[in-house]
Amino acid sequence: MEGTIFSILLVLIGLFVGVVIVVIFNYIRGAASMKKAENFVEKAKKEAEKAKRDSILEAKEEAHRLKKELDIEIKEKKEEIKQSEDRLLAREESMDRRDQTLQNRELMLEEKENNLISKQKDLQNKQVELEEIKQKELEQLESIASLSKQEARSLVLKKVEEMMNLEIAAYIKEREAEAKLEVDKKSKTMLVSAMQKYAADVASEQTVTVVSLPNDEMKGRIIGREGRNIRTIEAVTGVDLIIDDTPEAIVLSSFDPYRREIARVTLDTLIKDGRIHPSRIEEVYDKSSNDMKAKLLEYGENALFELGLTKVDPELVELIGKLQFRTSFGQNALTHSLEVAHLAGVLAGELGENVTLARRAGLLHDIGKSIDHEIEGSHVELGANLARKYNESELVINAIESHHGDKEATSVISVLVAVADALSASRPGARNDSLENYIQRLTELEAIGNEVDGVEKAYALQAGRELRIIVKPDEVDDLKSHKVARDIKTKIEDKLQYPGTIKVVVIRETRATEEAK
Repeated sequence: MEGTIFSILLVLIGLFVGVVIVVIFNYIRGAASMKKAENFVEKAKKEAEKAKRDSILEAKEEAHRLKKELDIEIKEKKEEIKQSEDRLLAREESMDRRDQTLQNRELMLEEKENNLISKQKDLQNKQVELEEIKQKELEQLESIASLSKQEARSLVLKKVEEMMNLEIAAYIKEREAEAKLEVDKKSKTMLVSAMQKYAADVASEQTVTVVSLPNDEMKGRIIGREGRNIRTIEAVTGVDLIIDDTPEAIVLSSFDPYRREIARVTLDTLIKDGRIHPSRIEEVYDKSSNDMKAKLLEYGENALFELGLTKVDPELVELIGKLQFRTSFGQNALTHSLEVAHLAGVLAGELGENVTLARRAGLLHDIGKSIDHEIEGSHVELGANLARKYNESELVINAIESHHGDKEATSVISVLVAVADALSASRPGARNDSLENYIQRLTELEAIGNEVDGVEKAYALQAGRELRIIVKPDEVDDLKSHKVARDIKTKIEDKLQYPGTIKVVVIRETRATEEAK
């Protein structure tokens, strides 16, 4: 028991001693920490004081530097201000000197002006004195001559007029005599000179075109099985094909050069292509018809280039090209227009007129013939309307209207165009009246066929001995086609005068076409 209590007491004493030791250790460590902290604070204060002193020193140095720079800048500004003041003073002195100079000059000018005024007054006084002297002398002369100034002037003018009238009359009479002697000679010389300066082929237009073939076998292919190819060509083109014994050639016959040219191009294309059958013929014909528009422009542009003309409306150029396929009494209309343009230009050059304007008027004088088969009216009236439509000058319009005497010519160029037109038409072989009448009869024959309802196309073939009619199959049946032929026959007999007989052939063709896709 006593041992247990003693052990407990020892444990308690040990715990107390441990607690005391721990407390003492913590106290000693806390004191050391306080001292260390005090040392750190003291060190921080010293560093702060040092930093403060360094900052103050740097601030003083910066302030000193700034002050020094400011002093330098102020000094420079003062120097600049001083220089500016010096310049202003110098300028002010210069202006003062100039002002003084101007004042001196103004005084001199005033003095000169006063001198001039004084001299002007003296001159006026002298002028008055002279007038008085002249008036006195004139009065003395009138008194001596017993005539007034006006009477003397009238007398002198009357004498001069009588003398001049005699001289003028003699001069005019002499010149009129010379003019009468020279006018015929000069006009003939000018016309001959103009015709010599322009040389052109004189040839009548033919109504046939020869197409060359690579070989005679091609004739059979053109005719086709049972003649279907040749019938198709004649039907779509309105041109008569003449295939005879002539080697490697066939003949296209038609009174219309435009239609004949399309047929020639179509046949040439078919021969080169080698595929000749009805559908291909129609396809090539449609393409050739469209290509002819480009060819018309080419003909028109070539004519303008030959004459050196510019600024012509493209539609008018196409109409000029159409003249290539029109005739006037057998003479090619475009060739005739070019010839008139050249002759009018040469004559205008001889007279000192505008050569380019004369050529333009000469080229367009028959432009109405390009549409006279499409629109009712004379080619003169149609041509003048076309010229106004495409903004041609009044001089050109007057030349068109007056070249056949329908209106009075208002300019020298209009007269020259009429003279050139007469020269071109009167050349030997230039025109053929019978051919023109023949073409007119065939045109009227086709017009009769086209007047009938249901007719799609009408073509005069075999020199007018056959009229071929293509009818619309949806409007004209087989029975009605006979009536159409009879009606056309009756109209031809009533309206036309013709030699021999005319056969009317009505063709009605129906096709069914489908396209496999």
